[in-house]
Amino acid sequence: MLSQAAVRVSAMTSRVALRRGFHSTRSQMSSPYHYPEGPRSNLPFNPLTKYFAVRYWTFMTVGFAAPFGICVWQTKKNQG
Repeated sequence: MLSQAAVRVSAMTSRVALRRGFHSTRSQMSSPYHYPEGPRSNLPFNPLTKYFAVRYWTFMTVGFAAPFGICVWQTKKNQG
């Protein structure tokens, strides 16, 4: 009985999935949640600024060195 119910549910689910056509849904371009598309439009920063490379490499260097510096500091501080 349980297996018949499971087969019935899976058959109904597959029919619903086949019936739903996502390609036929019209896109809502007037929505306030639609953002511009294209290269660099999905980044939370602007890579075209003058000092982007300096800020980027400073951020990466500090982020990589911080755990090592914290480990050295924890190791060297007084045990008492």
